[in-house]
Amino acid sequence: MKKIVLVYGSIAGSVVAAMGVITTAIYCNSGDFSNGMIVGYTSMIIAFSMVFVGVKVFRDKYNGGVISFGKAFKVGILITLLASTFYVVTWLINYTFFVPDFGTKYAAHVIDGLKASGATQAEITKQSDELAHFAEMYKNPFFNAAMTYMEILPVGLLVTLISAFALKRKPVNN
Repeated sequence: MKKIVLVYGSIAGSVVAAMGVITTAIYCNSGDFSNGMIVGYTSMIIAFSMVFVGVKVFRDKYNGGVISFGKAFKVGILITLLASTFYVVTWLINYTFFVPDFGTKYAAHVIDGLKASGATQAEITKQSDELAHFAEMYKNPFFNAAMTYMEILPVGLLVTLISAFALKRKPVNN
């Protein structure tokens, strides 16, 4: 199981890490984050397809073609955790060395969107204050890492649950 987790977790992690570098370069340098969420979550789903593949390979190649939901979930969640860690470490490196002003750029993007939607000055001020507070907390690497895990882990958990449910197979009794 360890080999499967390392191989498929590393592949998934490499995909989300590479996309993280690419999207950071594109969106943070331009200051326009409009499609960033769509691109980011799409790349996560593509990367987490390795959870399905890893669980299937484990079931078929190493577990005699059978696997319980629990065992499939365990393999899948370990792949998810490894891939997510690649993502978080990549973001922390990007944030620290390449976009330490991310909070300011993102806040400007949000405020521009509010102004364009016709928000009142009170709404803009309130949101601006909240974003400034968040940007300050985001400078703490532990808070930053926790928030980044909260971005990716739910996606991986969902894919893991679907994969475990779809791939579980009981032994055939003759």
